Amino acid sequence: MRIKTAILSGVLPIALASHAVAAVLPANQSTSPWYTDAATSTNSKATATTPTKAKNVILFVGDGMGVSTLTAARILQGQQNGQPGEEGYLSFETFPHTALVKTYNVDAQTPDSAGTMTAMMSGVKSDAGVLGVSEDIERGDCSTVSGNELITAIELAEIKGMSTGIISTARITHATPAAAYAKSADRNWEDDGDMPAAAKAAGCEDIASQLVNFEPNLEARMEGKDVDGLDVVMGGGRRSFLPKDAAFNSNDAVSSVEGDRTDGRDLTAEWKTRYPNGSYVFDQSSFDAVNASTTSKLFGLFNESHMQYEKDRGNDVAGEPSLTEMTSKAIDILDNNSNGYLLVVESGRIDHGHHAGSAYSALTDTIELSNAVKAAVDATNPDETLILVTADHSHVFTIAGYPKRGNPILGKVVNVGEDTPTTAADGMPYTTVGYANGLGFHDLGSETDADAVYSAGIQAGRADLSSVDTESSGFHQEALIPLESETHAGEDISLHARGPGSQFVHGVVEQNVVFHLINQALDLLASE
Repeated sequence: MRIKTAILSGVLPIALASHAVAAVLPANQSTSPWYTDAATSTNSKATATTPTKAKNVILFVGDGMGVSTLTAARILQGQQNGQPGEEGYLSFETFPHTALVKTYNVDAQTPDSAGTMTAMMSGVKSDAGVLGVSEDIERGDCSTVSGNELITAIELAEIKGMSTGIISTARITHATPAAAYAKSADRNWEDDGDMPAAAKAAGCEDIASQLVNFEPNLEARMEGKDVDGLDVVMGGGRRSFLPKDAAFNSNDAVSSVEGDRTDGRDLTAEWKTRYPNGSYVFDQSSFDAVNASTTSKLFGLFNESHMQYEKDRGNDVAGEPSLTEMTSKAIDILDNNSNGYLLVVESGRIDHGHHAGSAYSALTDTIELSNAVKAAVDATNPDETLILVTADHSHVFTIAGYPKRGNPILGKVVNVGEDTPTTAADGMPYTTVGYANGLGFHDLGSETDADAVYSAGIQAGRADLSSVDTESSGFHQEALIPLESETHAGEDISLHARGPGSQFVHGVVEQNVVFHLINQALDLLASE
């Protein structure tokens, strides 16, 4: 009776509790792998002792990586490895601490990436569509920026003498990475060619220019505090850094890629002048040539616009590094600083795959993010590096029907006990994954660019998928409501944490708490 009471009150030591419970359970229960695996996982979390202060922090953001995306990606990952899939985990799903995160913007129930990443970087929620500024801003009004600027975790880390890095598979001037360094009344002001004349006349600086001028801009805002600028920057978006009508020159062969800037500035040349010992890279070979042990500054722009989806990366003649390769290189460079580092890594094209209605693109990029997280785990000490993995928002992406265990996650629904696809009330088969809105069904066949679906037009009504390979990379799922682009969703997303300070990640939290978790771990404001 005393043992039973102790178990119910929760005061019995874990080892004794497990033994006592096992004694009253049938063998088919206590020896079941389901039971023993869960017990081991629970015990390892319960007995873990985690320090609260970190030397380094790495924040991974899967843009648009909602919970349904995680579920489908883990299943696809397992099925690609010859397993049923449902039993697996993405690398970060085994982290000891998890929370749910509310994603709304101050003015929006369903958020955008600018407002959500501003919250994570500054600790303050703001409006949709603006970067690094508070909610008192008026989107598109340059005059409202002054006095509403927010200081980001990246800037605080610079002031503290830490190394800093920002990586994205999207344009590096796109909303999520830009929220780490820019102050802008509009997320779309990626270069001066994107800005209205009134904003330029009022003195507002475009996002690409703010990136190259990050060091002097921060020193001016901080009244002369000495910083040495961003140490690692890699992503796409080269066109916003080059003058209009000036072709990009790669290995002395002029390409068809042209710049977008109307002010005649070549920001890549300006960066190289500011950091003459730094390395500017633009393709796989120049990236591979970077020596992490001797490189202090790295600036990589690997595409005119967004980088390739992971599934298409091998089709690029010049070549682009993977998210895993960029993450590993960044860590190797940043950890040369004995003061530690803050690294922000975005998998930006998960979001774009969903907007296009391409689950294949979104899920394979999610798997690559998982690979990048694993590389970071393998390269860092869990006692000194806090790793956070989260999303900025979700998408209207669903997993539905009653498919049997191991049914291809990208395939048609086949019910338990059946061998052929189940049909809907209209007599036609349907897929397990789909979208609540968007362009709807398209089959691009061998087409490798999933964005091409936009030019195919909206597909009204249901299509007969009986003879369609829904598992191919060119297939775009059906959508209920026809829209030119699938939309974000408003439900909570997840936050996974490992390392010093990760124990504070639990419950349901506001998105701006992510900044405070980083600050708590690094004491970013301790010197202020």
